[in-house]
Amino acid sequence: MTTPLSFDDNRPSGGQDYSYSPPSSAGGSGTSRMPLLVVAIGAVFGAIFSGISTSDFISHLDRQVHSIHCSFIPGAAGEMGESGCRTVMMSPYSSLFRESLWGGMPIALLAVAVFAYLVMHAGRLLLAGKPVTKHDSLYLLAAAALPALMSCIYAYIAMVQIGAVCKLCVGVYIASAVIVVGAVLAHLNAAPAPSSELPMGQFARQFGEGVLYVAVLAIFYALFAPASPKSSQGCGTLVKKDDSSGIFIAMGSGKGTPAVAVVDPLCPACKGFDDRMRASGFYRELALQSVLFPLDSACNWMVKDSLHPGACAVSEAMLCERGSAEAILDYAFENQEMLRALAKKDRDSGQTNDPKLRALLEEKFPKLKGCLGSAKIKNQVNRSLKWAVSNALPVLTPQLFIGDKRVCDEDTDLGLEYTIAKMLEGGAAPSGKRR
Repeated sequence: MTTPLSFDDNRPSGGQDYSYSPPSSAGGSGTSRMPLLVVAIGAVFGAIFSGISTSDFISHLDRQVHSIHCSFIPGAAGEMGESGCRTVMMSPYSSLFRESLWGGMPIALLAVAVFAYLVMHAGRLLLAGKPVTKHDSLYLLAAAALPALMSCIYAYIAMVQIGAVCKLCVGVYIASAVIVVGAVLAHLNAAPAPSSELPMGQFARQFGEGVLYVAVLAIFYALFAPASPKSSQGCGTLVKKDDSSGIFIAMGSGKGTPAVAVVDPLCPACKGFDDRMRASGFYRELALQSVLFPLDSACNWMVKDSLHPGACAVSEAMLCERGSAEAILDYAFENQEMLRALAKKDRDSGQTNDPKLRALLEEKFPKLKGCLGSAKIKNQVNRSLKWAVSNALPVLTPQLFIGDKRVCDEDTDLGLEYTIAKMLEGGAAPSGKRR
């Protein structure tokens, strides 16, 4: 009589195990594939935040002022006026090849391509229908490291170099971190690789796909990027180029193509302009002279209200001590809000000559004592204003002249490097000084 097979666990000791075991779930179950879904979702949000940032950047290339989206919520309404996102976008670190393309190629656009590739790659692994091996997850981990590394670099630049935080950028940083976490979990849950030898051919093909994503988008943008027709011609010329009143203050190296910057030391836009100039490299290649144009009714009869209270006192300080003028300007740029608030406090209490602000400047720069507030130096400020009138300059700052050509106001932000390069190529630079 045949004894039927039994699946009872009560087997004799040392007998063969015939019990059923389900196949290994490595790389096949929902739990092991969940990290791939995390990578894909993180990449989608990274692409959304980068795409919004790219859209804001491109919208400003029409040389007009637009609202900026600066929110952790995708699709939130844009904002006019100053914000961390606007400051970061207008900084020289927001784009590449700024001397070749008007505004440059936005970094956010390249981020869109990288995140789009990660969405595709993670999705392909999800839908492959076969276990994800250690080799698959190792490449995914390497690909995820790129946006994470760039996020660390740009977070450092934003906090240390720019001094502003962009919410859209923070969204990208968080998305990059989520991608890395998902890639690490995917690697920990991946099935063993079929071979200990790395499939370099497969890695090369996948890397080439990623490069192709970035290259296609970058080439397409470069081919259709807008150009400024006014960049080489400028917007007006200087009528009176000479410095017969002795009001010019030398800045930078003092060598290269003659250039004049009209600035207000307490003007936020002037600070941004100065940051862009110094980061661009042109600061060292232009014989830059500054003309002070304080938008402060305490000394400027052309303005009814003080847009930047205290600017007259700081301008006097720069003219008093020309050898330290650049250091005084740097100090003013770094402490604009505090200096304006101090002057406003003086004026709200009925003090029209900004005594607390002047005392602070004299404490910081002792050589100013005896000069600051004197009739002679006030006359120098007045001569600076008359120079602006004789050249029919608009009442605004900053303004920049390369040779005798005025850089258009809309070209002093995103298009600054491109415009200066074009003006130098167009003959503003003397022989041997062109880039």
